[in-house]
Amino acid sequence: MADCCDSPNRVVTGAQNTCPHCGAKGARVELTTVKALLTELALRQFEPGPHSFCPGATCSVVYFAADGQVYTTTDVRVPVWQKQPAGARRICYCFDENEASMAREVVETGRCGAVQRVRDHIAAGRCACEVRNPRGTCCLGEVMKAVARVESECSSEVEK
Repeated sequence: MADCCDSPNRVVTGAQNTCPHCGAKGARVELTTVKALLTELALRQFEPGPHSFCPGATCSVVYFAADGQVYTTTDVRVPVWQKQPAGARRICYCFDENEASMAREVVETGRCGAVQRVRDHIAAGRCACEVRNPRGTCCLGEVMKAVARVESECSSEVEK
């Protein structure tokens, strides 16, 4: 299995579909990811074939297939950060970098080192995004966005 973090911009290739519930454009996800994250009950209903991830924040669908299979947030083993309210979401599933700890670090030190910590883990070959992250892709880009957002929010709070 290739390392998902060989490139922080790695995307699973293939045709994209739209979520049958919300119409959001879905990104193809490797079957390894889907099978690793489905609950035991959901996995019993699983049928192999191309699956996509629904990024819709207000949609409960996590994975869907062209044949009509749909798996919701209750069918996966972990909370899906894209589907949770901002504030304490886990962004990095391998090393538990989350918004709450990022904000705490910014308040305590003036900055957040989550991006560098994740980069260090990637360089050491420790990431397992293909089986831990519901999108099945490297989280580094999302961690970078989350840190920027949290640092901005914390500095806005200080200015008030």
